Amino acid sequence: MPEQNSVVIDPSGRDIHGEAARIRERGPVARVELPGGVEAWAVSSPDLLRRLLTDPRVSKDPRRHWPLWIDGRISPEWPLFTWVAVQNMFTAYGGEHKRLRTLVSKAFTARRTAALRPRVEEITGELLDRLDKAGARGEVVDLREEFCYPLPIRVISELFGLPEEQGAELRAVVDGVFNTAATPEEVTDTYARMYAVLGELVAAKRRSPGDDLTSALISARDDEGGTRLSEQELLDTLVLMISAGHETTVNLIDNAVHALLTHPEQLAHVRAGRAGWDDVVEETLRVRAPVASLPLRYAVEDLEVGEPGDPDRVVIARGEPILAAYAAAGRDPGTYGADADRFDVTRLGKEHLAFGHGVHFCLGAPLGRMEARVALPALFERFPGLELAVPEEELSPVASFISNGHRSLPVRLTTGG
Repeated sequence: MPEQNSVVIDPSGRDIHGEAARIRERGPVARVELPGGVEAWAVSSPDLLRRLLTDPRVSKDPRRHWPLWIDGRISPEWPLFTWVAVQNMFTAYGGEHKRLRTLVSKAFTARRTAALRPRVEEITGELLDRLDKAGARGEVVDLREEFCYPLPIRVISELFGLPEEQGAELRAVVDGVFNTAATPEEVTDTYARMYAVLGELVAAKRRSPGDDLTSALISARDDEGGTRLSEQELLDTLVLMISAGHETTVNLIDNAVHALLTHPEQLAHVRAGRAGWDDVVEETLRVRAPVASLPLRYAVEDLEVGEPGDPDRVVIARGEPILAAYAAAGRDPGTYGADADRFDVTRLGKEHLAFGHGVHFCLGAPLGRMEARVALPALFERFPGLELAVPEEELSPVASFISNGHRSLPVRLTTGG
């Protein structure tokens, strides 16, 4: 196994794609140092990542397969604690994963997603009408705050029956979960607030069930003496569905708008019919993955990666954690060519791993794609003269090496092309 120094992951996510390039330079699998000095293997080769994501010798359950967790060496103050502590399908393995995923998978079928489209179009129209008023006043608008964020959060809130008055608190919790640069105090505070907010939601839905997914999950918990879903699994499934159910779509819409505004020739391809909005969505997912890196998986046994004699061959030892480096994989030159880091909506072969692969493939992918496919053409049709209001270099990323988007996206709204 080749010796190599670890690439130290910047928890603030200040240079996600530069960091991804440095990881790729180390080979298909590279040693990285996560916050808190935790060592892991980052996998950046799309082919290898696909294989590992479907390999039964790779687990997501730290309670069974991560010695640092089993031995109590991972503190609740660790910035990634919530990502491994939750008990839901995200951290489940084997039969447990299948059991938990089955409980929510019916809510995200292609048919149910299609049925949501009219409501997504309605919300999009409402948001654009509100933006129209700001545009008429000549104001600079934070498009992430006023459009990219509210569409997905309203959709997921309606799906899960979240009361509007809890919106601000839930947003703060989700932002805290994705903030990998958080202080120990912020980490523990977010963890406590998360369960307090969701506990209140569950209690309210038990008192007054509705036609929503939270009520359906409670029913699954309470049926058959609670044998199908424990109380902790109920709460943690809500954590997963509410947070992942909107954060990735916020970043997808944000990154797509940013890419088109900074690559006007690509927007011209779409307007001329040389590419479609599906191409915009998929190329954005490839080149600017909404989730840059996803923690964590664990080797169930020693895994030999590469052929004997291969200079890049490594052995991922039993129990060592694995980081799925989606942002790095999406720009792999061996897969996408020398211009892999270029946003090109006319590119052939835009297949990517932005939503994962295998049994842990993102359940909400069809919904996220549909929301972006509705939002983007509606936005650019309403405001064909849309432009960034600040130089690109002044934009700041969210404070995360997981979530890949902008803190704000200031734009000028004009109806002239």
